[in-house]
Amino acid sequence: MSWKVDLNSDMGESFGRYTLGYDSEVLRFVSSANIACGFHASDFMVLSKSVDAAVDMGVAVGAHPGYPDLQGFGRRSMDLTSQEVENLILYQLGAIDAFLKTKGGKLQHLKPHGALYIDTYKRAINGDYSYAEAVGRAVRNFDPSIILVGLAGSKMVEVWKSMGLRVAEEVFADRAYNSDGTLVSRRKDGAVITDEKEVVSRVIKMVKEKVIVSVTGDVLTNFHFDTICVHGDTPTAVKLVEKIRDAFSEEGIKVVPMGEIV
Repeated sequence: MSWKVDLNSDMGESFGRYTLGYDSEVLRFVSSANIACGFHASDFMVLSKSVDAAVDMGVAVGAHPGYPDLQGFGRRSMDLTSQEVENLILYQLGAIDAFLKTKGGKLQHLKPHGALYIDTYKRAINGDYSYAEAVGRAVRNFDPSIILVGLAGSKMVEVWKSMGLRVAEEVFADRAYNSDGTLVSRRKDGAVITDEKEVVSRVIKMVKEKVIVSVTGDVLTNFHFDTICVHGDTPTAVKLVEKIRDAFSEEGIKVVPMGEIV
């Protein structure tokens, strides 16, 4: 039996003289890059360089739009109207698409960043689909072929699917899960798994068996997903991504861009 999965990572999050992340190293191991578009991080020079690097290395490019919050790195919630959310997505889509067009590339996907991702997810859980619908409208009006990336099994992806949009459901390599399939809050101990062997073992199990083991030991079966998020903002994270790729190769798991899956 053969398996295939996408590996995505956040990139292009430097700004001016400040460098964040190990983009050039991470690009060697992932198949999709979520590139910051200037609101939570990046600028016109960083965005250009990031797009060029991804295209040159054959990594599929995705927009990673966030709240207009450079100082807080887009990790602080903002109370916006749905129209504001839609327009801030459109604004950032236009920015990254301009650089891609000059490079002869095409935008594959969009994954909301930080607090925008979490707020969209949490609102949908509570029956407020306004943010999810706003993100979906922006993509549908800009280019309906663009894939939307959201938490696997969540209401946010259900909303996007109901809008007729392409969706890639996402899991996280090094994040702990609750028994209901939600992520353990970063405020709690154990939310981020630091043991490399455990992370590699669990992602292989995710891909081959479609299961996730929660922090309480419950086994979540038939867990569908298309892409795995890996981090690359620390030297140890880069080494972990490399180990995941090596393990996938040994297990016969093929890494491909999400556009070849959904």
